[in-house]
Formats: sequence, structure tokens, C-alpha cells
Amino acid sequence: MSPLLKNLAQTHWEKLAAVADLSILTHTQTQQLTHVLALSDFVARQLISAPHTLPQLLEITPETCTFEHYYHSISKQLEECQDETSGHGVIRRFRHLHMMAIAWWDLTNMQEIDTSLLQVSHLADAIIKATYDWLYQMLCEKHGTPMGELGPQPMFIIAMGKLGGRELNYSSDIDLIFCYPQQGEITSGRKPMEHQTFFTRLGQRLITALNQTTVDGQAFRVDMRLRPFGESGPLVTHLAAIEDYYQEQGREWERYAMVKARVVNEDSPYAQELQDILRPFVFRRYIDFGVIDSLRNMKRLIQQEVRRRKLNNNIKLGRGGIREVEFIVQSYQLIRGGREPELQEKSLLRVLQQLVDKQIMLSDEAESLRYAYLYLRKVEHCLQQFNDEQTQDLPQDEIAQARLTFVMEQESFPRLLEEIDKQTTVISNAFQTIIGENDEEDDDPELEHLKDLWVLTVDKELEEEAAHDILANWLLQEQQVQCFQVLTQFKSELGKKPIGTRGAETLDKLMPKLLLETFKFSPKNASNLLSSLIQVMDQILQRTAYMELLLENHGALQQLVKLCDCSPWIANQLQRFPILLDDLLNPADLYNPTPPEQYPAMLRQVLLRVPQEDLELQMETLRQFKLSQQLRIAAADVTGALPITQVSDHLTALAETLVAETVNLAWHQMLERYGLPDNATQDNKGFAVIAYGKLGGIELAYGSDLDLVFLHDCTSQAQTSGPKTISAKQFYVKLSQRIIHMFTTKTLSGDLYEVDMRLRPSGNSGLLVSHIDSFENYQQTEAWTWEHQALMRSRCILGDAALRTRFVHVRDSILQRQRDLSTLRQDILSMREKMRTHLNKGNATQFDLKQDIGGITDIEFLVQYWVLAHAHAQPALTKWSDNLRILKQLNQLGIIEADEESVLIESYLDYRRRGHRLSLALQPALDDKDEFTSQRQHIAHIWNKYLGNDLTIAD
Repeated sequence: MSPLLKNLAQTHWEKLAAVADLSILTHTQTQQLTHVLALSDFVARQLISAPHTLPQLLEITPETCTFEHYYHSISKQLEECQDETSGHGVIRRFRHLHMMAIAWWDLTNMQEIDTSLLQVSHLADAIIKATYDWLYQMLCEKHGTPMGELGPQPMFIIAMGKLGGRELNYSSDIDLIFCYPQQGEITSGRKPMEHQTFFTRLGQRLITALNQTTVDGQAFRVDMRLRPFGESGPLVTHLAAIEDYYQEQGREWERYAMVKARVVNEDSPYAQELQDILRPFVFRRYIDFGVIDSLRNMKRLIQQEVRRRKLNNNIKLGRGGIREVEFIVQSYQLIRGGREPELQEKSLLRVLQQLVDKQIMLSDEAESLRYAYLYLRKVEHCLQQFNDEQTQDLPQDEIAQARLTFVMEQESFPRLLEEIDKQTTVISNAFQTIIGENDEEDDDPELEHLKDLWVLTVDKELEEEAAHDILANWLLQEQQVQCFQVLTQFKSELGKKPIGTRGAETLDKLMPKLLLETFKFSPKNASNLLSSLIQVMDQILQRTAYMELLLENHGALQQLVKLCDCSPWIANQLQRFPILLDDLLNPADLYNPTPPEQYPAMLRQVLLRVPQEDLELQMETLRQFKLSQQLRIAAADVTGALPITQVSDHLTALAETLVAETVNLAWHQMLERYGLPDNATQDNKGFAVIAYGKLGGIELAYGSDLDLVFLHDCTSQAQTSGPKTISAKQFYVKLSQRIIHMFTTKTLSGDLYEVDMRLRPSGNSGLLVSHIDSFENYQQTEAWTWEHQALMRSRCILGDAALRTRFVHVRDSILQRQRDLSTLRQDILSMREKMRTHLNKGNATQFDLKQDIGGITDIEFLVQYWVLAHAHAQPALTKWSDNLRILKQLNQLGIIEADEESVLIESYLDYRRRGHRLSLALQPALDDKDEFTSQRQHIAHIWNKYLGNDLTIAD
């Protein structure tokens, strides 16, 4: 043991000796405890704070670390607890005591790592089940027992991930799903209670008992995000709904997750029904080679996550890490498990042996993989046992390095790194063999000239004339000159940037390929395209992983060239956010945007890889999700795969998904600190988000901000239920502030959206969030005509059913009010003239698509006039918030002529289509003055006909 660790051991020993009787230790125990105190701050901290546990710790033996022993011991202690608070203390102290014992044996190398994994899993199982049994009995005594066809109904606790496989990390989260057999009602209690209510309360109390941090610490972090519909779904689901979900909406990644699904409390006659639902979803009856494409997509996601989170030193997620072993084994399970039930085993190590027994994998390969896996799991356990922290990153500090080196019995930390690299190489090679594809291509003979151009230009040994001779193979004279200038300028700047040897070598290989793709793809515009591409390259020079991505994936390089040529906006996005280069790997996905209805499920899948407590990473992940999906929409847009209305539909659905998730994250943060407002529940927030403007009208564009209004319906004066209490009114104000903060905070990937709250009652001087009654009163008594115009473009995009219904009622009642037409015309004309005066950017040669006469805003104002003028007689006009459907209604109701509808819709779409193109070209929304003259004249004529104002368009 190094002097550094000896000193640490001495410090901890002295502190422990001051509070505990160490004379009870044998000589061997003294030596072992000295080592443990040097190696684990967690054990030292626990013993010093609770010295009476030392004798208990010494009595524990590995033979007693079974599920049965753990379960019997903690159940007996819980039976003596009179309330949940005392029970929480028992649970945490029991967990800490037995985790100290496991750490003691592990850190002194008294047992194998696979034994430790099983002990931690048994401990977690026992604590979960005993706590559940205790709480279930408590609730049954209070409310009655939920009964079903086969007797009392349980709440099944499905363990996922490593707990499901009984291979739990030392300091891991536990991933759980709750479900119960049948819907119904408890009638044996003091008053009837729905089964859903009973089991939801039970689930909430179980999570609190395990997850909540008290004076005794925390038992286990509980992650419920794998349940159907994730955080937006019910906490507990009945089996019929579970079956419907997995049959109709279950995703491939949920199949992977379910491979390890195991019911912790399966001692119930209802358990077989649950197994019958899950098994066919996970394991197909045939040999499922169709899963290979999904496996390759997951491989890409793994690599993307490593790059995104810079996890090269992470033994779980990095190259050749623990996850890759799991991925290899689970791939065989999914492919063959339906036909070979032995592969449905939850334990990775047992499945690995089955693969050998069935001659699917060679014995030597399996043994190498097993050894490498267990070696990394041992490293992982050590890292977590040092301070009971969930980490898989190799340490940077000297103490942790010394600890890890000592436990792993290596002579030095560099030597340990060599051994870890050896094992990750074994895993990586197996991973590439089974899942990977070799995309290596023979060099194109044309590349040889461009290699000369690139390398010799660096050394300034190539004359410009010789360079032009090479470039003449692809480019005309003018482009030759400009491209040479762009290239030499880039080269002259390289010397100022420390890209390292590996980066320089990668760049030297990549640039000739990039030049060849550029010259072939766009010879007439090569210099501009090369400039855009070099701006992207400039941002990834010091991020070699991205250069390697482009070098090793010819398809990704081709897509980069194509998209930068199509759209400067896309080029700018790739330049600002190189993480988007990952999306170029799969053109089939790139040019086929996610269906709008699938955004929530896809975002949920992405967020599952983010620790719940890591708010900064959650915010960054939301931004990266938006950027990635927005790139796919833009790629489909510029290539003509999506019409303009579908572009807006996708952008709108994406924004709604991100709004919902942001509100959800903010809500959970508020609950942790303040608890629930009196009117709300976990699933019913009493809070709504109203979208106005382009989001409300389902016409969102690239770069649009979000016009939002927040409402709540809480009338209670009671304080919240959390550790820090505030009034409900304060709660919703703080919730709104939190939401806006999460939208607008700048991370590495920028902000999520700019949020404009000026359309709320009283604008910037008004409250950030309004009660629905106050909102209604304001709209009825104080709102101006322009605010009612804005209300026409509003819709509730998030909120509980009752609040949604109330908002629709308020909106309808305001819009359907009978108005004096003369006053209405004057108000609209006045507001339109103000906007044209202050916002119009058109001039003698350019037409402002939005604000000029006959532009987008004139069409919008016409629609708003017609709705406000006629909705009292035709209430159907308030059903929609988007202009296109309203225009069709106006014609159907005889308010406007068919030719007027046609002109307005076609013009509106033409303007928006051109606006999108200009956005993607990074140009303002200005077009040639003569381009839309005919359409503008028609719109001016319609305006004058209905509003009586002399708008004229010069011929």
C-alpha cells in the first residue's frame, strides 16, 4: 500500500478509535479494516458516524448474503415500525450495514466479483420486496384489499436492467416498472377506492421509502422512466393496458430493455399472466435476423453518446466497455431467444455459457469476453465502493488512482490502464465482429492528385500553377483560383491551432476525400461549398472523433457535402453544433423525419440514458434532440421530400414535445423542493401551456420563438406539502420561472427556444402565470381587439383535461362574441397600419413577404377579421387555430368566395414556402418586388372589398 493510502488509513483509524472499541478486532480483522478504511470513504464515514454498527458488521458472513436471509431480517425490523418515517430509517441503515460488508470483502479481494454482483442484487431485491409487503399491508388495513378473480391483487414490481439480471452495480440506480392485474374498486374499506388509486399511492410510497434522502441517507435511487409512456404515463398500469401498449406502441429499444425484465415479487397466481404478456413482445417465435438493423442503429447511438458526453475514459459506455458486452449477449438473445428458451435467461453470464453450449459462440471467445466483462465490473465496483457514488469514469485524482491500482493488484496506475485497455480491446473486437460493418474502401485513383495538392500545399512546395493543373481535372478557371485561395487560407490558419499528431494525421487523410466529393458534387459552385465545408472542419479540428467519423463513413461525408451545398442554414448548424454530424451516418433516417406522433417516445428513449439528477445534462440533451430532429426536417425540406405544410407540422410537433418534457422536468424539480400544491397530484398538475402565434397556428418555422401563456386552476390557499412550503400561487410562479429558465439558458448547444410571454394578460407588466378565472376576466373586460386576434391563433398544447376544457370554453366565448363591425374594422386597420409602418422592411426593389402590402400579415388579418366578425353566427369558425383550415371553413360557410379562398391559400403557402427557403439560405424574408405582383394585387383587392381600405400595388 502506498504511503498516501497508509496516511489516509491512519487518519480514518484515529477518528474511528475515538468513538468505537477497536479491541474487539482480531489481528486479521485489524489488517482488513485498515485496508478498507484506506480504500473506502463510504465505509469510514458510516462507521465513524455509527460506531455501534462495527460489531454487527463483523458478524455478517458471505454465507448469510442470500435473498432469504436479507428478506427475513429486514421484514422483522419493519414489522416493529409504527410509521413510515421510522421504517425509512430502518431501510437505509440496513442497506448501509450490508453494503459495508460487501465493500469490505470486495476491497480486500476476499470474494469474486460475480459473487458481489449477486449479493448486491439479493440485497436490493430483499429491501424492495420487504418494503413493498410492509406498505401493502399498511394500505390494505387503511383502505381495504384490492381483490380480483384469483384473490388479493398484488402490485407487480418489475426489475429492469442489471437488477433484472441480478448483476446490480454497487451504487446503481434501480430501474422499476409497476403494474397490477385488473381494474376495479375496493369496497371493503371505509369508502370505495379505485384499484388505480390504491396502487398509485402504494407505488408513490414505495418510491419515497427507497429513493428519498433523509438524515440516514438514501437506500436506492429509483428510476421509473422505462414504464409505458415514460414520465408522462401513469405510475402504475393494469395488465390489459400493458398488453395494449407493448402490442401497439412498444419500440425496439423497449424490447432490449425487457430482455432483463424480472418480477421481484412473482409469488402470486397472477404472475403467469404478466409473463404471458411480456414474453412474446421480447422474444419472437422465429429466428429474428431482422433485429440486425436495429442493432446497428443502437451501435450508432452508443458511439454518438460516447462522442457527445466525451466518455472515452468511461468503462461502461466507452469503446469496448461493459455496455458493448451486454449488447453482444442481448443481440443473440433477441435473435434466437424465441426459438431457444434457454437464451431467455436474465443473467448475462449464464446466457454466455448457453451460447457456448449451443455452439453459437466458440468457447475461447466466450471465456475471453467473460473475463474482460468481469474485469471491468470489478473496476466499476471498486470505483463506486470508494465513496458509494455511481461512476464508471476512470479516476483523475491521485487518491482514487492509488486505491484502484491497489485493489486491482497492479504495480502502477499506467500498468493498470494497459490492462484495462487490453480487456476493452477484446470486447471491442468482439463487438465489431458481431455487430459492426467494415466500411473500408479502396482508395480512388483520383485521390492521389488531391493528396499531393493537400500535403504539398502545407509545405508550400507546390506552385499555384501546378495546383491549378490538378484542379483543372474538375473545375473551370475561375473556380480553380477561388478554391485554391480558400484552401491555402485554411492551411495558413492550421499552424495556429493545436490539433495534435492524431488530429493532423486524420485531417491529412480526410481532406483529399472531402475535396474530391466537393468538386464532383458542385463544380460550378465549388468555392462557396468548400468555404462552408471548411467552416465546419474548422470547428472539429480539435475534436478528432468527428474527423474520424467522416473519414471512416464515406456516406456521412457525402451527406455533409450535399447538405452544405443545399442550405447555408444547415451548414451553419453543423458548424455550430458538430454533434449533428452523427445524424449523417444513416441517410435513410436523415431524409425521413420522425413521424410527428413519435417525437415523445423518441425523446423518452434519449432521456433514459441521462441520470435523473443531472439537470445540466438533461437540458443539453433536450437541445441536442431538437437540433438533430430539426436537421432531419431541414434535410427532407431542401430535398423536396416534405411539402411546406408538413415541414411546419413537424417543427410544431417537435416544439410541443420539448415543451411537454421541459414542463415535466421542471415539475419534478419543484416537487422535490416544495412538494405538491393542494389541488394537484403527481399526474394532474393543474397547469396548462397555451400556444399562440406560429406555434398556436401549427405554422412553426426554423428559428421561430415560442409565444406562450401559462395558466393554472388552483384556488386553494393551503401551503405545498414539501420540505420547504410555499403557497400554491408562489408554486406556479416559480414553476413558470423554472420552465422559462430551462428554455432560455445557454448550454453548449445554445438555448432550447426563445420564449415570448408578452401575450399573457397585461403583457410584460402582468403575472407570469394566471389563474384561468383571471385570464377569462381579462379577456372579457380588458383585452384589446388585437389580443382577441391573437387569441384566435391560440390552442392549449399541454394541460389536464379539465383545464383544457375550461380554456376552450373561454376562447370560444370570447371569439364568438358579437362585435360592432365598424369598430372592429377600424381597430384592425389601425393595428395593421402600425405594424406596416414599424415592421415593414420592404423597399423599392424588395418585397417583405410578411409585412408588405398583400403579404402574409394581410392574409392573417383578413382571417382574423372574418372570424371575429362572424363567429357569433357561425361558432364553428373558432374550432381551428390555423389559417388554412379556417379559410376553407369561410368558403364553406359562404363568407368568402371560392376564388378568394383559392387565392389566399395558394398565396399563403407560396409566401411560407419562399420564407422557408430564405431561412435555409440564411437570408431575410425579402423577395424580388415583381415576383408576387399578381398575387399581391388579388390580396389587396380582397382586403379593400371587406375592410374598405385603399390598398394598392403598383403594376
